[in-house]
Amino acid sequence: MKTTTMALWILCGMAGLLASCGGGYYRVNDPGGTREYYTTDIDQTKTGTITFKDEKSGSVVTLQSSEVKQISEDEFKSAVKPEEKKSK
Repeated sequence: MKTTTMALWILCGMAGLLASCGGGYYRVNDPGGTREYYTTDIDQTKTGTITFKDEKSGSVVTLQSSEVKQISEDEFKSAVKPEEKKSK
């Protein structure tokens, strides 16, 4: 029993480490509103709150409830690039 429990904890710890080292691109949605944020790094507390830097606005954002989705580099770059001014 002890060996099985220990193996399970090691497996969970390794999965957590691998998930936090992903180095990917993320779209974060605030379910309470219609805002979308784009980031490459998310810090999560024990209570489930996440903090990250929104690459679009440059602001540091903290959300208690959120939806996080890993996206492609192309989708990330097209979302955070500054909008081109329309010429009249």
